[in-house]
Amino acid sequence: MGAIAEGIIAYAQTLIDQTDGSPEQLEKALSISQACWNLALLPESEREFVILEMQQNLNLGDDEFADFRRSIIDPMILRHKQMFPLIHRRVSPRPAEVATSIESLGAKAVDKYPGTDRYAPCPCNSGKKYKFCCGKRGS
Repeated sequence: MGAIAEGIIAYAQTLIDQTDGSPEQLEKALSISQACWNLALLPESEREFVILEMQQNLNLGDDEFADFRRSIIDPMILRHKQMFPLIHRRVSPRPAEVATSIESLGAKAVDKYPGTDRYAPCPCNSGKKYKFCCGKRGS
């Protein structure tokens, strides 16, 4: 399993642990965790509107939904912020930080023919697209 899938399963694990292991319960736990994941990614100003829509779609009364939100939604949003803090970083890194991090990985972009579209035929007349020939990254 890939790192992303492992992260998603780790995030959903608290809800998965509360199931009886049946396929229906597991599907419900994963669906709720996916909804909470998506809510966590929204800016807080938009999140409330989506939560209100969720209440209407689930056909829950005010008290019942308030309990669901208090016990499931809010803790899962907080869990997302704790597990994946870089996703919630609203400030983009400065270009110098990005360049430094790319160079630290050893990947340097090669641009033998500046201004050539990556999907255009390579100017060296190899018959390949530029991105697969002279425009290869890290070569």
